[in-house]
Amino acid sequence: MIYFFNKYLIINSVFYRAIIAFFLSFCIALILYQKIICWNQKNSVIGEKIRDLGLFGQKEKEGTPTMGGVVMIFSTLISTVLFSTLNNVYVLMLIMTTLYMGCIGLIDDYIKIKHNKKGLSVMGKIFSQILLGIFIGITMYFNTNISIQKQKIESKDSHFLKKKEYGFNTTIPVFYSIYHNHEFNYAYLLSWYNQKWKKYAWIVYIPIVIGIITFLSNGANLTDGIDGLTAGISSIIFALFSLLSIISSNKIYSLYFHFIYIPHLEEIIIFSFSFLGSLISFLWYNTYPAQIFMGDTGSLTIGGVIATLAIINRKELILPILCGIFFIENISVIMQVLYFRYSKKKYGIGKRVFLMAPLHHHFQKLGYHENKISNRFIIIQMMLSMLVFLLLII
Repeated sequence: MIYFFNKYLIINSVFYRAIIAFFLSFCIALILYQKIICWNQKNSVIGEKIRDLGLFGQKEKEGTPTMGGVVMIFSTLISTVLFSTLNNVYVLMLIMTTLYMGCIGLIDDYIKIKHNKKGLSVMGKIFSQILLGIFIGITMYFNTNISIQKQKIESKDSHFLKKKEYGFNTTIPVFYSIYHNHEFNYAYLLSWYNQKWKKYAWIVYIPIVIGIITFLSNGANLTDGIDGLTAGISSIIFALFSLLSIISSNKIYSLYFHFIYIPHLEEIIIFSFSFLGSLISFLWYNTYPAQIFMGDTGSLTIGGVIATLAIINRKELILPILCGIFFIENISVIMQVLYFRYSKKKYGIGKRVFLMAPLHHHFQKLGYHENKISNRFIIIQMMLSMLVFLLLII
C-alpha cells in the first residue's frame, strides 16, 4: 500500500506543483483582498450599488467593494502560469475561458458602478457566452492534439482493415450495463437514423457545449446574491473536479474507477487547485457579513470555467446533477418571467410562481436568514457531489 501510494501520488511532480499552486493562489488572493477592502474603505471607488428589493439587511451592504473576481482571476492565472505546462491545449483553453469571461464580467461590473445598475444587457451576456461555447466546442472536436476520432484495426480473412470511428466519447453517469465504462458517443444520436451521419456528430456536440456554457455561466451569476453562496458551492465543485481530473489522467486510476482515460489531462489539476485556492481565500472575506463581493467578474468566470472543466474531463452530462443548484436558480428565473408574461397576457395581471426569483430570494422572503440559506445550499451541494461520484464509479 505504501509503495502504491509513493509510486503514483507522491513522486508525481504534478501533485507537488498543484499543492504549491494552491497555497500560492490562496496567499496572493488573501493579501490582495485585504488590501482592496482597506483601500475601498478610504476611497469608496468600487462600492456595490444595491438595488432596493425589499430584503432584510439589504441596505447594510451598500458600499461593500465589488469586482473581487479580478483578484480571483489574477491569483489563479499567476499560479497556473508558474507551475503548469503552458503548451498543453487543455490548460490554454482554461486560461482563455478565464480571461474571456473575466473581461465580460469586468465590463458588466464597470457599467453597473459607473453608468447603469443593470449592467450589460441579457442578450449581450448570452451572445458572449455563445461565442465561448463555439470556441470550446470546435477546439474539443477538431483540435488534432485532442483524441476525438479513433482508428480501429479489424481482422478479416487475415487482412487488416482500418475503420474510422467518428464522434466524440463522453461520460454518462447511468446505464453502466448498456454503455461500458459509462461511455457515450454523440455519434449515436445520428447513427440511429443513418450510419453515414456519424461523421457529422459535431452538429450535435457543439450546440450542447454552447447550451451548457451559457446555462451554467448564467446560473452561477444568478446564484451570486447571498454572502458566501456561490463561492461555497463552487469550492465543492472545483474540489470534485480536481479529484475527477486526477483519476481520468492516470491509466491505473481510470481503469479501476471505470473512467475514460484522457492523456495529457494532468496539467489541468494545477489550474483546478489554483482556482480552488483563490475561491477559498475569497470565501474567507465573503462569508456573512461579506466584506467583498465577487461581482459578475467572478460569477460569470466561475460558471464558464466549471463548464469548460466538465467538458475537458468528458463529464459535461453530469452537470445537471452536480450543478443542480445553479441550474435550479436559472430555471426559477425563467419560470418566473415566463409565467408573469403568460398570466399578464391572459388575465391582465402578472402573477408569480415564487415570491421572488432567483430561488434563494424566495427563501429570504419567507423569512429565512441569508446565512442559513447559504449553509443549507452548501450542504445540498455536498450531497449532490457525493451522489455524482457514486453514479460515476458504480
